[in-house]
Amino acid sequence: MANEMEELIDFLSSPSPQVKKVAVDIVRGLTGSEDGLQSLASYSKTVLPSLFRLLVENKEVSEPAAEALVNLSQNSDLAAKMIEIGLIKTTMDILYNKGCDITGLLVMLLVNLTQLDAGVESLLQVGDDKVQGLYVMKLVRSFCTSSNEKQDDPFGHVGSILVNVSKNKVGRALLLDSKRGLLKQIIRQFDSTSLLRKKGVSGTIRNCCFEADNQQQNLLLISEFLWPALLLPVAGNKVYNEQDTSKMPLELGSALSIEREPVTDPEIRIQALEAIYLITLQGAGRRAFWSVNGPRILQIGYEEEEDPKVMGAYEQIGSLLVEGNDTEEGSTHISS
Repeated sequence: MANEMEELIDFLSSPSPQVKKVAVDIVRGLTGSEDGLQSLASYSKTVLPSLFRLLVENKEVSEPAAEALVNLSQNSDLAAKMIEIGLIKTTMDILYNKGCDITGLLVMLLVNLTQLDAGVESLLQVGDDKVQGLYVMKLVRSFCTSSNEKQDDPFGHVGSILVNVSKNKVGRALLLDSKRGLLKQIIRQFDSTSLLRKKGVSGTIRNCCFEADNQQQNLLLISEFLWPALLLPVAGNKVYNEQDTSKMPLELGSALSIEREPVTDPEIRIQALEAIYLITLQGAGRRAFWSVNGPRILQIGYEEEEDPKVMGAYEQIGSLLVEGNDTEEGSTHISS
């Protein structure tokens, strides 16, 4: 004889829309508490597929189903089970189906599932050479072409997915592939007014820079966009004089010669500095950094910095530049 939980899960497949709606609302409510999550986890083999099937229903049913899955996917064991039964493919298919009205929730579900290595590999479609990278390319296009000016920014969390993807070596290779130009597109989103998007972009750049030793050329090919995204957050708030800006590329010098909005989030500043450090570990990276007057920018930024962790990230680069003084063009340095 079925117990109450089994009956509830059965109702998710009821032919009656009203019964289905009541059942999915109850399940969503259960996922909002730890006890409820644990109870549902015991029935993951039946509840997860039942919820997946509801994602293609009308919004009245698909929305609470998606919310339940987002909550359930915060549990790594349940997330792993979702990946095993192909939820990433299902999610992508629904996300890019005409008339999808739960976009933001599906993107958040992908954020949670790509916290796991298996989720990243599934999203990258590793092992299928014909389509490998297609899902990520679609998400990048949506991230870069959707507006974030509205209060609702359904693709804003794609930045977090890209951070997860860029922790994977195959993911970094895809994003850094100069023929696809994905990282170049992503970097442009750093100009967004959305902090969520900015953090996604800065984290993705930083992770991609772990390939700086063997992808230096591809990184420097997009230096026109890369250096402003990395240096503006750590340049301090002062308006730079002509003597300093004349030694910088136009896009960087122009931005620093006027008043600008400060980047107040220390995490973004640390990620930018870590990316610069990884680039300047290589001789070609240091030469490129000197060519845009990077050390002078960091010197000014360091003088204004108050956060101890961020200051430590400045000092790490300063030590590296002093050690790699074969490329120095002056005596500018950052010291603790």
